Amino acid sequence: MKLLRINHLGIATTGLDEALARMKRLFDMEAEHVEAVPEQKVKTAFFPVGESSLEFLESTDVEGPISKFIARRGVGIHHVCFEVDDLDAAVKMLVAKGIRMIDEVPRNGAHGCRVAFLHPSETGGVLMELSQQSPNQFIP
Repeated sequence: MKLLRINHLGIATTGLDEALARMKRLFDMEAEHVEAVPEQKVKTAFFPVGESSLEFLESTDVEGPISKFIARRGVGIHHVCFEVDDLDAAVKMLVAKGIRMIDEVPRNGAHGCRVAFLHPSETGGVLMELSQQSPNQFIP
């Protein structure tokens, strides 16, 4: 498995509109991409920062993972996403090593990419996401 770059930092928020306004006020930045991801029960907004992005996540369901995260830990950094060259091979290698995964099978993420999350118990308490670009994926 090759980590290509930090693709983005995910930030949990209770209000995407508020996060959009904050980024405008602080840095005079507009979101490059806003998208609902029904499979993950979130609405996201991406702000490019160099070769990476900040992704703000608002839950669209009180039972969704972002709502549960905010209830336990509050708003703030939710995850770090690493872009990999071959997601299927990366997940297969991690599972073969006995690494606890949230996703042993990649799933759909924002921008039409595929993603898989490692369990925070394996990473020192940090939720880590692996992502592979699709040919039509938005690249900041």
